[in-house]
Amino acid sequence: MARPITNAGERVASKERKLEALLRGMTREMELYEKLSGNKVRCFACGHRCAIPDDRAGVCRVRFNKEGRLFGPTGYASALQLDPIEKKPFFHALPGTLAFSFGMLGCDFHCGYCQNWITSQTLRDPQAGHDPVRVSPDQMVEGARRHGALTLTSTYNEPLITSEWAVEAFKRGRAAGLATSCVSNGNGTPEVIDYLRPWVDFYKVDLKSFNPDGYRQLGGKLDHVLATIAMLYERGFWVEIVTLVVSGFNDSEAELREIARFIKSVSADIPWHVTAFHRDYKMTDRNDTSTRQIIRAAEIGYAEGLRFVYAGNRPGETGELENTRCPGCGETLIERCGFQILQDRLQAGGCPKCGIRIPGVWRVEDLPAARQCRRRDTPKLDIAAIVEEARRKFAKA
Repeated sequence: MARPITNAGERVASKERKLEALLRGMTREMELYEKLSGNKVRCFACGHRCAIPDDRAGVCRVRFNKEGRLFGPTGYASALQLDPIEKKPFFHALPGTLAFSFGMLGCDFHCGYCQNWITSQTLRDPQAGHDPVRVSPDQMVEGARRHGALTLTSTYNEPLITSEWAVEAFKRGRAAGLATSCVSNGNGTPEVIDYLRPWVDFYKVDLKSFNPDGYRQLGGKLDHVLATIAMLYERGFWVEIVTLVVSGFNDSEAELREIARFIKSVSADIPWHVTAFHRDYKMTDRNDTSTRQIIRAAEIGYAEGLRFVYAGNRPGETGELENTRCPGCGETLIERCGFQILQDRLQAGGCPKCGIRIPGVWRVEDLPAARQCRRRDTPKLDIAAIVEEARRKFAKA
């Protein structure tokens, strides 16, 4: 008698079990946690600060408690790729060079428009799925050097939840003369930021909204991200911020203005990238962002006092808003089209016309000095008050 065909639900469940079992075989004990009573552990890798019972996983699904010890990912990658560093995007960090990018699986958010959902949502969404490939930090560093990349980048999924693995790779990368970077949702903790600081040069944060309810839809909290941005800048990372402008979600002038004002309250020198959304994953019910929308967002950033604002995802359509210009005299210093550098007129990190120093890490030779920047003076921000004011402004009627 023929064996019945397994139904789709059983196949999906079987796939998830196999992947989870495979991943549990590529783990080690983590460092970013504390032991609690009753065999629980508290994880410090992201802002959720999960208290995890024995034999359970945290929100990210990849960090789990085994007999009172926290285990997490090591020894694999779900994606390896060579990218222009401008694609991350970093516009003030080694322009015109390549970044060797690696990602793992899992995320602590569940954004409906995620462009990397195949890997980030693997253990959360039955439609996602990507098999990991065993790889060592030395192999990744060798790949970067062989292809002429200057930066090793943790990206594609959320780097914070795999911080220990990233640091393994970054230590090898530093020893080989590479810069290091994270491309992150910014849902950090003081513990994880301090853990990463000795080994990370550049840090990109997605500031996705200024509406606490909007962040709740994505699985996060606005206050955690704002606090992380302030911590990163204060501790001396080179920081750039991206806001994907999504129609009907975060594209109102009021919300974009609040984002720009917050960035300026930390530092007017932090570059802000406003990029165009396109329909993806679960968010296909709205229009792609127009060129005019991101130009307007960039105009708002400049009007609020930011010195470096970039309009992205529309190569050749936004004029000077792809370029780095001198905030003193207006001279075009780095001309771009998309991720391509057309002209770089910086001289020793400054404007050749008026001599103003342009903040950034422009050459490999600048890295040692940048790494000595341990603390910056920053205003004492009352994050709770900022979020409460945002809640009042953007609360749904």
